[in-house]
Amino acid sequence: MWLSNSSVGRKVVMSVTGIALVLFLTFHMAMNLVAIISADGYNMICEFLGANWYALVATAGLAALFVIHIIYAFWLTMQNRKARGSERYAVVDKPKTVEWASQNMLVLGLIVIVGLGLHLFNFWAKMQLPELMHNMGMHADTLTLAYAANGAYHIQQTFSCPVYVVLYLVWLFALWFHLTHGFWSSMQSLGWNNKVWINRWKCISNIYSTIVVLCFALVVVVFFAKSLCGAC
Repeated sequence: MWLSNSSVGRKVVMSVTGIALVLFLTFHMAMNLVAIISADGYNMICEFLGANWYALVATAGLAALFVIHIIYAFWLTMQNRKARGSERYAVVDKPKTVEWASQNMLVLGLIVIVGLGLHLFNFWAKMQLPELMHNMGMHADTLTLAYAANGAYHIQQTFSCPVYVVLYLVWLFALWFHLTHGFWSSMQSLGWNNKVWINRWKCISNIYSTIVVLCFALVVVVFFAKSLCGAC
């Protein structure tokens, strides 16, 4: 199959799945900003999503996109390493035209994966998972289930811990680098690679990535500040 047998096809799959994940990030960012404005409003969104069938279908779709993106990322990386052969061990000057993020996408991707695991542990495992277990007739802790739809509570609890604050900010920093390169690179793989548009996409990538990451970081910092004020 072309999408798996050719290098171009694999890059297309990487691009399409990456753009889909970027769209989800945009939604998630907007949703998180609501938590700063109104805890009740944020909890209403959490309750609307919860373990309802449409939310579960979306979650399964996102998981599939993420797994495919990771598999193809490693696949392309190994393919590039194999193509370079013994040359990859040679000591050479790094080309000035190649971005740092481009040279370290695998490492950045691994940090993003670890950060996602931490995020799932702090939120998905305490919100949607208990509801899902309860709906399936499985045992779920009563207290955990009672707070499942209280997303604002979980944000406050998580970001009142300085360790989590630092870990999330490091994760977001890596995500920024990953997005700044990945977004415009996806557009290039999909054919928007002429000299005029590639420069525009690079500019759009930097602006978009900065806005998204700053908004996510704002939520972390605001709730950490609230926890400090509450302790005064």
